Amino acid sequence: MQVYIIDDEEVLRDSLSWLLESRDLSCKTFASGELFLAALPVLPRNTPSCIILDIRMEPLMSGIELFHQLADVRQDWPIIFLSGHGDISLAVNAVKQGAFDFLEKPFADNQLVDRVFEALALSRQRVVISVQSNAIRQRLETISPREQSVMECILNGRSSREAAEELDMAVRTVEVHRASLFKKMGVKGAVELINLLQVLEV
Repeated sequence: MQVYIIDDEEVLRDSLSWLLESRDLSCKTFASGELFLAALPVLPRNTPSCIILDIRMEPLMSGIELFHQLADVRQDWPIIFLSGHGDISLAVNAVKQGAFDFLEKPFADNQLVDRVFEALALSRQRVVISVQSNAIRQRLETISPREQSVMECILNGRSSREAAEELDMAVRTVEVHRASLFKKMGVKGAVELINLLQVLEV
């Protein structure tokens, strides 16, 4: 698990890093959003991670600007904003747009640590779903156009006979394609196939 701390105040970066590392969490710190974006391409994507982000880092890129740029590149590590009293409305709007949470300075150490662990748990769930989704997409790429048509009939609740009529095939041909489809997708039946494909919609 990895925590990224992005704040233009060195003292705060160091204190947060010390706090989280005392709870056995690995931390990397960045003095600006620009430095974090420069490092992003080489950061491990499948490691459960979260970001602690200062909402205001003037005159550099603000936390809100970085938040939107991360959304543009589809990087969905949970983000915990640190906000001053005058930035509460900005932080609330960020949460409405998908940020994990915000904490107003000064905040309690235990409150921050608890939220970080909750954010990392969410990130872990997202990583698992992402890995599963990629594996399912790879399986889907192996099915033939005919198997794709049969699969659509299965997903629409058609029986083999109804699928045969709809696709202008022999029932036996539909059953052969159905068996091949199930084998390629690693499932034993229609219910398992439906449940498997629902992972892509999470």
